[in-house]
Amino acid sequence: MGRSRRVAAGNNKGGVGKSAWVVNTAAALADAGRRVLVVDLDPQANTSRRLARPYRVDQAATVSVSEVVRSGQAGAAADGIVPCGWEGLYGMRIDVLPARFDLENRIAEAAVMGARGRLARALEGVDEAHDVTLIDCPPSLGHLTQLGLAAADWAVALVEPEYDGVEGATRFRDFVQDPQTLAELANAELRFLAAIPSKVDGRLAGHAHHLTSLPAIFGPDRVWDAIPERSVVKDAADEGMPLSALGARGKEMRDVYAAGAERLWKAIA
Repeated sequence: MGRSRRVAAGNNKGGVGKSAWVVNTAAALADAGRRVLVVDLDPQANTSRRLARPYRVDQAATVSVSEVVRSGQAGAAADGIVPCGWEGLYGMRIDVLPARFDLENRIAEAAVMGARGRLARALEGVDEAHDVTLIDCPPSLGHLTQLGLAAADWAVALVEPEYDGVEGATRFRDFVQDPQTLAELANAELRFLAAIPSKVDGRLAGHAHHLTSLPAIFGPDRVWDAIPERSVVKDAADEGMPLSALGARGKEMRDVYAAGAERLWKAIA
């Protein structure tokens, strides 16, 4: 089997639903029988916690993405990958390379020769058993996001339909498509795949307005179906559990993410 198909999720603004997309798309892919690796590149480590792999002081010696990136050796990611903490098929099909707050320390190494390629090297030969690798980038265009993009095949932007959310997604898209960026990342094959509207509140006229503007900004084929804002997603995130654990309450959003995961798979398979 060849290596996993790698997708980096980003936006130059925080709070746009990026981690929710990564976590729930991983679950939807697992529901469809795919094996998924989630790489958490955000020092806030929200994705790790939501997948029931939070940082604990008594587990400080546990290898995280910070140590993997610091090493930068080929295959080093194997030392940090663990099954997600969810039960059942998710624990068998979703693996995590977790983060913790000290990932911030890697930013100081940005000027070191070859630093941008450390995650890509660390993943070499490691994600071959996975169908998809989802990389959760922090809300910036800085070194940590560049680590993710240097390792990725595709990039998606989560777009909260508000002015700052659209601007942040546009900056992320432009960064990914800049030939100079691709040269500096040594990743000429990286492609911008989609803008995915998220946290959409159908009651807000402002959201409706910005949704209508997205096809002109990103291209009609690049704007995927919107993800509505629902409290059940926040409830699942707060408890660090999958939507399926919330029973009937989670069905609508499970269906939304299932449709999005199917489209993602068809686009990258």
